[in-house]
Amino acid sequence: MMINKSLFLTYLYLFIYILLSSGVILYNKWVLSPKYFNFPFPITLTMIHMGFSGAVAFLLVRVFKVVAPVKMTFEIYATCVIPISAFFASSLWFGNTAYLHISVAFIQMLKALMPVATLIMAVLCGTDKLRWDVFLNMLLVSVGVVVSSYGEIHFNVVGTLYQVTGIFAEALRLVLTQVLLQKKGLSLNPITSLYYIAPCSFAFLFIPWYFLEKTGMEVSQIQINYWIFFSNAVCALALNFSIFLVIGRTGAVTIRVAGVLKDWILIALSTVIFPESTITGLNIIGYAIALCGVVMYNYIKVKDVKASQLPSDSIPERMNKDWRLEKKSSNNILDDDTNSGKVNSMSDNVDEEVPLMASSRLSHIGRSQLSSREA
Repeated sequence: MMINKSLFLTYLYLFIYILLSSGVILYNKWVLSPKYFNFPFPITLTMIHMGFSGAVAFLLVRVFKVVAPVKMTFEIYATCVIPISAFFASSLWFGNTAYLHISVAFIQMLKALMPVATLIMAVLCGTDKLRWDVFLNMLLVSVGVVVSSYGEIHFNVVGTLYQVTGIFAEALRLVLTQVLLQKKGLSLNPITSLYYIAPCSFAFLFIPWYFLEKTGMEVSQIQINYWIFFSNAVCALALNFSIFLVIGRTGAVTIRVAGVLKDWILIALSTVIFPESTITGLNIIGYAIALCGVVMYNYIKVKDVKASQLPSDSIPERMNKDWRLEKKSSNNILDDDTNSGKVNSMSDNVDEEVPLMASSRLSHIGRSQLSSREA
């Protein structure tokens, strides 16, 4: 029995995304952990990622002209790119710093709070309204995370605060992307988003790096292994593009399911690679409770979107439209896209390819979810 080529490519891209996403997180933990590579400078590592991504994007845009730069005015750059870059840099900084204090498994469990953080920020910014059914789901997620945290053997307040702060910074970035970029009508693909966002994020990170890590690096006299940092940066960049490929062939629901699968795989792998990452039964129970809340929340949003579709469209017709739209977006990265995702796909450096990840390559359902709720 011949396997459909399109279906095969879809599953291949999903596999690559899960592999790279898990690999980047484990690689970052290994590099930063004092027990392994012992490079306890998360801001420096994040700056390496941003510098490398920005340089590659510059070559692709200005030298090889793979894509054309967008019409970027000073007003748009100052009012949109700079604030988004600031929160993007913050989310990466805090998220990577958490690796110094808590395990990968516990970090993944805390990331179940992403829907809660996004909803809170969306309500505060006026892009979403609080509903009782959604509120109850978010309450369930929160309870699950609290239970999981209570069961954490190596619970660390500092690491937990860093991770939660990073989650809220990422949530605010997603909301700002919708509020600022979409209102300006600016469309960015993964390459142009790196071209504009990465250098600005690098500049923002330089400030805390100068005050927090510069002296420590000089005193410790750490020898730089260029191959390690180069390969780490390449993996992070490849993850950005893998997300773009996945979104080009699937919808929001598939990506969310893949994200949940990736989280479970990552939790299991982290306990094997890092033996000190002990998982308790209470950890699993808490995470399962939180996951139920996330799944129910996703179901509510998908149901809302389906209800908003034209009743005259039959299910096959809607599937056909979605498929044609996704295929068109896969074949032409310069088409008229919604804009938030090209920036949002960058957040995957820190696994910011959470189940609520947004992208301009979302299907009709994904885009509707995006405009109704997050970024």
